[in-house]
Amino acid sequence: MLKSIVSQLIGCIVSIFLALNTLCTAAVLFPLAIIKFIIPIPWWRKITGKILIRVANNWVFLNSLFIQTFFPIEWEVTGVEKLNKNDWYLVISNHQTWVDILILQKVLHGRIPYIKFFLKKELIWVPVMGIAWWALDFPFMKRFTKEDIAKNPKLKGKDIEITRKACEKFKTDYVTVMTFPEGTRITPEKHDRQKSPYKHLLKPKAGGLSFTISAMGDKFHRLLNVTIVYPDGVMSMWDFLCGKVKKVDVFVETLPIPESFAKADLDDKKFQKEFLDWLNGMWAKKDKLIESHMSKK
Repeated sequence: MLKSIVSQLIGCIVSIFLALNTLCTAAVLFPLAIIKFIIPIPWWRKITGKILIRVANNWVFLNSLFIQTFFPIEWEVTGVEKLNKNDWYLVISNHQTWVDILILQKVLHGRIPYIKFFLKKELIWVPVMGIAWWALDFPFMKRFTKEDIAKNPKLKGKDIEITRKACEKFKTDYVTVMTFPEGTRITPEKHDRQKSPYKHLLKPKAGGLSFTISAMGDKFHRLLNVTIVYPDGVMSMWDFLCGKVKKVDVFVETLPIPESFAKADLDDKKFQKEFLDWLNGMWAKKDKLIESHMSKK
């Protein structure tokens, strides 16, 4: 009983710290974002953009420092020794819980550029967060459906063209783009519904990943294939904040991205099969890696 009360108290304290850190970061970030928005001078936006990234990195650093200091987690991390902040990376990972994002930030912070996500163009209108994502130069993408293209054939290839234009700034600024190929967190219900061939993973979706590689052209020549394992079982964010996660294994595999993928026609059936086979091969290996570490429990 006492142990449970202490655990809940820890969760409350940690939540308050993370909330305060986020609020303090926002208090600095939003005024800078507004200044960046109202002064549309390229060199000025470049300077404010770098300051904003520094602010965001500080937020990640403080969160990670707090986790490192107050949580008695046993970490096993491999494959991060040769990563470089002055490079471009595409990161993929399995997705089990919201804790994954904190884990990825903790493990990769300071080793690679600030992690960004491709966002749907409509999300720029999300109150507060939309301007934050814009200010931090998160790339917004617009996808046209087959129905859209059927109505207006001129739209074919326009989505890639628009997104590539949005990514122009990344040709001179190092960046990391993160994506979860499964598209959602795994649950037993989702796993059964999908009839997934993997024991610990959902089926990966190739569309978003191939779109990202195509949009960034040849800038992404290295893929970080991250596998996160919770040997004691997957826990919720609240369990994590209460200090119940005792061990985390993170394996980072650096892989080359085939040059042909950046220039491929996304609608080409042969390319789609080749890309999906490549992705499924990584997923089969990832599933075996998770199983081998879960069996050590």
